[in-house]
Amino acid sequence: MVNKMLISLVAVLFGFMSFGSIQANTYEYTPVPKDENTRVAYVGAIYQEDGGYYADADFIEWYEGEAANAIFREREADSGMDEAPDGYYIVNDDTTVERLKLAPDAQVFMQIYDRTGDIAEADTVWNEQISLDKFLALLEDDSAMNLRDYPYHLSIVNGVVVKITQQFLP
Repeated sequence: MVNKMLISLVAVLFGFMSFGSIQANTYEYTPVPKDENTRVAYVGAIYQEDGGYYADADFIEWYEGEAANAIFREREADSGMDEAPDGYYIVNDDTTVERLKLAPDAQVFMQIYDRTGDIAEADTVWNEQISLDKFLALLEDDSAMNLRDYPYHLSIVNGVVVKITQQFLP
C-alpha cells in the first residue's frame, strides 16, 4: 500500500514537472519596432543590375492601434466608423517609386507566404527568416498569394537595405 502511494505521488510530481516545462506559444503578433533606419514600403520589383540587387520601393506611412484610429478618423471622417478596420491604416500620399540597393546578405523575415504550393495551407509563422534568394523567387511568383500586396519594413543603412520584414496584415 505504501509503495502504491509512493508511486502515485512520484507520478503526480512528474506530471506537474512536465506541465511546468510546457511553454505557451510566445510568437504572437508584435509591431515591428520603429527606428530612424526603418521605413515601410510596398516592394514592386527586385531586379539584378551591375552585379547587385535593387528594389523598387513605394514608401508609405504605416499606423497601428490608436495612432491608426486617429489618422483614420481624420482622413475618413464621413465613413461612419470610429476605428480603423483591422487595427491598422496606411497612408500613401506620394506614390513615387525609389530605387534601393539591397545588401547581398540582407536578412529577410516573413510572416506568411505560400510554403507548399497550396494557398489553403498558408499559415502564419512569426518572423520566419528566409534567404534573400528565396524571397526574390517568392516575390516573382504571381500565384494566388501575391507578396507585392504586403508592406515591408525596410531597414536601410547608408542607403542600402540590410533587412526586410514583411508586415502582417490581419
